[in-house]
This record gives sequence, C-alpha cells and structure tokens, in this order.
Amino acid sequence: MEMLIGYSGIALFLVLIIVVLERTRHKDKTFSEYATAGRSFGPFFGTMAFTNTWMPGTVFISFAGLAAGAGIIGFYLVAYSLAAVALMAALAKPVHDWGRKFDLRTQADLLGMRYNSKAVRLVASGIGIVASIPWVVLGMQSLALVFSYLSFGHVAPFVAVLISIGVIAFRQIWTVKYGMRGVVISDMVQGIFAYLIGTVVAVGLIVWLLTNGHGFGQVAPAFYTLPGIGSELGPLYTLSIIVTGAAGSWCWPDIFVRLFTANSVRTIKRTAIQSAPLVLIFGTAVCMVALLASSMPAVAAAPDNVWFTAASVGGVTLVTLAAICVVGATLGNIGANLQALGTQTANDIVGVIQGHRMENPKIGKIAVTVITAVCAVGAYFTASTTSGLVVLALISYQGIVQLAPTLLFGIFWKRGNAVAAVASMLSGFGTAAVLQWIYPVSIPWLGGLTSGVAALVVNITVYVICSYTVHRSPAEAARIEQLWRVHKGTAKATAEHEVTASLPS
Repeated sequence: MEMLIGYSGIALFLVLIIVVLERTRHKDKTFSEYATAGRSFGPFFGTMAFTNTWMPGTVFISFAGLAAGAGIIGFYLVAYSLAAVALMAALAKPVHDWGRKFDLRTQADLLGMRYNSKAVRLVASGIGIVASIPWVVLGMQSLALVFSYLSFGHVAPFVAVLISIGVIAFRQIWTVKYGMRGVVISDMVQGIFAYLIGTVVAVGLIVWLLTNGHGFGQVAPAFYTLPGIGSELGPLYTLSIIVTGAAGSWCWPDIFVRLFTANSVRTIKRTAIQSAPLVLIFGTAVCMVALLASSMPAVAAAPDNVWFTAASVGGVTLVTLAAICVVGATLGNIGANLQALGTQTANDIVGVIQGHRMENPKIGKIAVTVITAVCAVGAYFTASTTSGLVVLALISYQGIVQLAPTLLFGIFWKRGNAVAAVASMLSGFGTAAVLQWIYPVSIPWLGGLTSGVAALVVNITVYVICSYTVHRSPAEAARIEQLWRVHKGTAKATAEHEVTASLPS
C-alpha cells in the first residue's frame, strides 16, 4: 500500500506537468525559436527556469549527503551558488544583446562569433557535452534513489535505475517536442514543488530534528571544521571547490542558454535579484537538515539517503512529498541539460561540419533524442553506483570550468583571439584530465587544490600569452571594436550588418 501511494504521487505529478505543457503548447517554426524559446520569457519564468536547472535533484542527495557525511563543508553549495547569481547580472547585457542581434542559440555559438572561429565552436561544444553527460547520469541516479525509497524495500536499486531511465525517456517526449519553450514552462511547475514546497518541507524537518534530540549539540564536533593544514584534503580544498563552482557556473550549456531565453536585459537582472534569496534560503535549509540529521544512526550509515531518512519521520505522505521535490528538481535539470546538449550538438557540431546555420528544428529534435539515449546507456552501466555520488559532480566541474577563461575573458576583454581560446581550452582540459586521474580528490603538494583549479592556472597562462603574442589583423581588430560598440549600444545602424557579415558560417 505504501509503495502504491508513493508511486501514485509521482505519477500524478508527471500528469500535472504534461497537462500544463499540452495546454501551453506552441509550435516553433525555426531552429532558433526551438533553441531559445523565442527569447520571450519574463522574470518569474526566468527565476524558476534558472533555479530548476541550477539546483538539480542531486542537491537533495549527493550535496546533502556531503553535509551529512562531512559537515559544514557541504554548505559550499550556497556560497558558489550566490556567486553564480552575481555573475548572471554581470553577463546579462553583453550576452543578451549579442544573442538577440546575431541570432545566437548556444554558448558555443556565442564563442564562435566572439572569436570568429569554427574551431572555437567545436572545441567549446565538445568540452561542454563531455563534462555535462556525467551530470545527466548523476540526475538519473538521484531519480533512481526516489523510486527505491518509495518502493519501501520492494524494488532493488538496479531496478530503480531502470525505472528512472524509463520515466526520463517518457518525459523527454515533451522536451523533444516543445524544445526550450517546453523546458522553461515545465520548470515553472517543477520549480514550485522542488524549491518552494521543498523549502517548507526542509524547515519542518529542521524543527522536528531540533525538538527531538538532533540539535546542534548532537552534531559531531569535527563537522563544524573545514579541512586545514595537515588534513588529508588540504587547506585549499574548500576554496578550490567554491572557486570551481563559481567560475564554472555559466560554463554549463544548459545554464548559459537561460540568458538567451529572457526577453530583455532587465529581465535577466531581475531574475538574478529574485534568484539570490531563493537559492540562499533553499540551499541553506536543505544543508541544515542534512547537518542536523547527521546524528541519526541511519544517516551516518548512508549519508546520501539523508533527505529521505529524515522525511521518513512523517510517514509515507511526507516521504512522497519529499520525493516529488527531488523529482521536480531532477526533471528540470535533466530536461534542460538534454535540450541544451542536443541543440549544441546540432548547431555547433553538425552545423559547423555541414558549413551552414541550422534552420530546421527537426535536426535539433533528433540530436536531443540521441543524447538522451547515450545518457540512458551511461546510467544503465553505472546502476550499481549508489553512494558517494557527489564525486561525479565534482569531476564534471573540473572539466567544465576550463571554458571559463575563454568565456569570461572573451566577453569582458577585447584582447583575446581564436588561437588563445583554442589553446587555453585544450591545455586546461588536458591538464585537468591528467591531474584528475592521478589525484581524484585534491593535490597534496599544492595544498589541496583540485585538478580543475590547478589546470585553470595553466589555462589562463596560455590564454594571456597567446593573446599578447599572436598577431591580430587590422580587420579583426576593427570587427572586435564594432562588436563592443554594439554591446555598449553606441554602434551606428550599419554596425550590426558589419559584424554579422564577418561571422563564421
């Protein structure tokens, strides 16, 4: 009976999402509309869309598990999330203005335009796809934990993974069908459950824990300290994961495209203002539940299960509600990821190879379907991995953050060129991969720096050296000046035509 209640709750939630999508359906006529939702959404949708992508279901699982298993270091999620929101406001004007004026659809598309290079588009797109796929797999694993818990012991973990793959594949029918517009609309529904109701559930659990013998005094003293000198992780480890998270925040293709779906620069800035308190309150509440619940024997035995273990005090109804929160957050992140990766594959790999801009949304739908299948296979072959899932997230960040110098320098500094962009991305990603293989967690002889931060030093050095040593033609210098005038709103009426005419195919 308990399993029936739990699974029925998830089924009704899925039906609600599908009904909303069907009632608001809109057929996109071009690939650009399919990829950017027609650049038509306002602040509320922008806030829910950003949060539903930024705070995936694994926040309730692996990130909460980090706080439950290691203490206050788990709150680093809140620190780098607030930094990401601040960076959103800084990126708003140049990215939105360039995106609208030059019909940019993806992050790689923008970089290709900025550096006037097909090679930059291909490399940036490849890194984005390779680094993002583990996050999709992680999301499927998080969803599997939902079905495992809601079965109340009747479904094995491996079978739960298969169920989660099936649910996501079914849900993807509407993602493929309605593109980014469908993703944004469903984010609104999923976000209300995941973060608004999720925060209410978290606050209720905090009150119960504090009044039932699981207060701050019962938390292990070691949980209130961060890795320091002489620790296994190293004194720079916490700083490294915060820097990696903040610098890599807008390197994710699914996050970056949110800047293209907004209807104005003002909307993006209002989204940042609205997202900050939501991220702060929600993230802190979930991590606080995990920290307080760490004194529960069941949580100490399985930290990644902390959200469900704590919710079990309220019986099947509360567990089901807690599970719906995880499902809402997971579907938002996975849907946005698969849509962005599929679009990027079609626009910036297939399109570049074919030598023309994609105009038919059908190609994007096919690409999203293929990427979904690849991720489902990945989840199937990692189905036995049921704990310590935060490692997958941290590894992904080491790779994706290598786009940061090319992206941020490219937007805020005129000097960078295509050679600098390609050389820095490849050297940084290669260095991160080698160091990650040798030092999976942190690098002891660098004080606990992670592979991604150490590789960033190489990455930035290569970018700066190439920017100053590689000759830039007068025509390219003039193109960059025109591009900056467009961003600053001081270009003449012909500027848009001049810059567009020099864009790579």
